[in-house]
Amino acid sequence: MHSTNLLLEEPIRMISIIEPSKPSFFPAMTKIVGTLGPKSRSVEVISSCLKAGMSVARFDFSWGDVEYHQETLENLKAAIKSTKKLCAVMLDTVGAEMQVVNRSETSISLQADGLVVLTPDKGKEASSEILPINFDGLAKSVKKGDTIFVGQYLFTGSETTSVWLEVTEVRGQDVVCVIKNSATLAGALFTLHASQIHIDLPTLTEKDKEVISTWGVKNKIDFLSLSYTRHAEDVREAREFLSKLGDLNQTQIFAKIENVEGLNHFDEILQEADGIILSRGNLGIDLPPEKVFLFQKSALYKCNMAGKPAVLTRVVDSMTSNLRPTRAEATDVANAVLDGSDAILLGAETLRGNYPVETISTVGRICAEAEKVFNQDLYFKKTVKYTGEPMTHLESIASSAVRAAIKVRASVIICFTSTGRAARLIAKYRPPMPVLSVVIPQIKTNQIKWSFTGAFEARQSLIVRALFPLLADPRHPAESTGASNESILKVALDHGKASGVIKAHDRVVVCQKVGDTSVVKIIELED
Repeated sequence: MHSTNLLLEEPIRMISIIEPSKPSFFPAMTKIVGTLGPKSRSVEVISSCLKAGMSVARFDFSWGDVEYHQETLENLKAAIKSTKKLCAVMLDTVGAEMQVVNRSETSISLQADGLVVLTPDKGKEASSEILPINFDGLAKSVKKGDTIFVGQYLFTGSETTSVWLEVTEVRGQDVVCVIKNSATLAGALFTLHASQIHIDLPTLTEKDKEVISTWGVKNKIDFLSLSYTRHAEDVREAREFLSKLGDLNQTQIFAKIENVEGLNHFDEILQEADGIILSRGNLGIDLPPEKVFLFQKSALYKCNMAGKPAVLTRVVDSMTSNLRPTRAEATDVANAVLDGSDAILLGAETLRGNYPVETISTVGRICAEAEKVFNQDLYFKKTVKYTGEPMTHLESIASSAVRAAIKVRASVIICFTSTGRAARLIAKYRPPMPVLSVVIPQIKTNQIKWSFTGAFEARQSLIVRALFPLLADPRHPAESTGASNESILKVALDHGKASGVIKAHDRVVVCQKVGDTSVVKIIELED
């Protein structure tokens, strides 16, 4: 991996530090994925989250039943309707996740240097001495000296609800551990992570398959977050499963990398997946702390060069209970943007945090500031060099559109697309201005009825940096004919003007297909 600093082309102007950020229709180019849960599932709060900048809503099936998540989704639909803000839906699977089962939900106090037994006997009550788990094979997978982490679901690093254990003895199917720090486990569900140990659980569990084929199919999910992806075969199996579920053959699969096993097979996973989620919470347990930044930079670089969206998790843990992030967290968000992240995924911060809306707003503002000093020129040259020659036709058009937009200082790039591929390729070259991705619906038939494609493609660009989708009216021609001003281009320009990104006398770069030819043109707007 090239070790290059994508930060500054020139010293930061002091004025940019002391001037307050101006609110904008596009708060940041970097997207924000929000996990919806107890503190963020009412129509009112979801509406505020959308206005603050959330463009993808994540539904995590590690907890909560189908009815609970359906109710939340109905509230999301109502919020989308009232705010007129488009939002995609991501289903996050449970995957090969080990869990401590605490049926009584009573608090469990663990004292440092004491002993606790992990047992697969789920009939036992969870207590300070014994913790029942959902996995029979732990005793076969661990040995004396191994590290095990137990945390509250969507734990945060600053909590006293997380405990480190060290294996001292394997006794039949039970694992005896010494407690390394005092903690109180509160709630019904704790996740258990064994550091750098292969856990023989399927990536797509039977429960996951059931949820996808019922809730997922009913709601035509845009993204599947495949938890604990460890091999490319995991992605292939998930795609095979989705291909048999009607509309879900269009669902994009994001491989969630959560352990060293997934990192070791990263290149092959990236080839198969539509995007990558770097789950830094679990990776931070599996990797030595001093290695975390290296894997992040390397993984984001590879995603950028492949033109596939990269999503980063666990950035502002402290905002679960505080109104402001720590200095380190604010810097971490900015560095995620400078390293090339497409989106920031918020977990506990929005699911059970006290300030879901403020968190989204704060992260968005930090991203917007970091984008101002992103070294686009260096990034562009690096991407062109990596792509090599001869470029494909589409790649050449995409890079040319971005280059032209920079040279003429265009305020926006408008891209006409039916599959979303052209728009994603433009975004790959990280233009410093928004890309209005105008999705042209295509008509299709199964010999019984007509239907239009396009909605999936539009929503799926909501996780890509700089892309802002607009679903075109299929009755409008892609280009003005004669005196007709009802063209899709006019609609896109009007949308840009209404949102404040296009003003009189601005230049706009348009990328579209005319017949079999792809065209990049520059428009100078009049009054």
